Amino acid sequence: MRLLRHEADGSFSLCEFVGKDVPHYAVLSHTWGRDEDEVSYQDLANGGGRCKPGYKKIEFTGKQAARDDLQYFWVDTCCIDKSSSAELSEAINSMFRWYRDAAKCYVYLSDVSADDSCGTSPSDSIQQSRWFTRSWTLQELLAPPLVEFFSEEGRFLGDKRSLLQEIHHATRIPMLALQGQPLSHFNVIERISWARKRVAKREEDSAYSLLGLFDVHMPLIYGEGREKAFARLTKEIRRPFNDAQPASFPFHPMQRERPKKPSRSHTKKFEVFNQFNASCGTQNISTGSGHQFPGASFSGPVYLDR
Repeated sequence: MRLLRHEADGSFSLCEFVGKDVPHYAVLSHTWGRDEDEVSYQDLANGGGRCKPGYKKIEFTGKQAARDDLQYFWVDTCCIDKSSSAELSEAINSMFRWYRDAAKCYVYLSDVSADDSCGTSPSDSIQQSRWFTRSWTLQELLAPPLVEFFSEEGRFLGDKRSLLQEIHHATRIPMLALQGQPLSHFNVIERISWARKRVAKREEDSAYSLLGLFDVHMPLIYGEGREKAFARLTKEIRRPFNDAQPASFPFHPMQRERPKKPSRSHTKKFEVFNQFNASCGTQNISTGSGHQFPGASFSGPVYLDR
């Protein structure tokens, strides 16, 4: 894992850690601007990037981490060498764990001002933030135990606990999930539904951003398209349930025995799945085992940030 270290002179240096040697660190959650505006690994490695708009977010994270007595912090734009497909794949498969293990997660809302002069309440501004529409920020909201929200000026707006109602209203994620209940307590359909209206720059990321929510790992194949990415994700999700009948798969992960007769709740689960499938405009995806599993290839606009 590569981290940034806040030096005494105010500069930042890149440090690499392996295994259990990783120190306590903070992590940034944000929405990307244009690719050319973000500070890359190559920028920092070559001593550049200070003039880019995205450097402001790195400075904010470093200063806030220092206030919290954390010398190290992680920012995805510059702590991952995206020119290496192997490193990018490893990072994305590890990202949920990295956010989960962070001492603190700082959510930087670049479209929310603490000095709003338009009469919009802070609560409304937070709920309307683009941050709640992005694919990758879903796991960044759920994985870390401590999540703090900041305005574009870097002013503290609240944390996941104090803003629980606003976050629930913006995401429709159950409060128990927001309060840290294990994600395995929520069935597959429900977890997928949390991401239904979220969008990503690259279509495959709609699937790749869900790996951590289901505790699965798989290689990344950018260019395979949304449908194939979700087909592979589906296969990995159902891998532990291959011995179960297809009817039992879409339900609670702890349920391993198929009911002898379909119950009314069983039928309702499939109705919900079909409704979800229809609302996303998706097609059934073959799992390769002779069954058809409703896919979750989301439709939506493509943006220049994740």
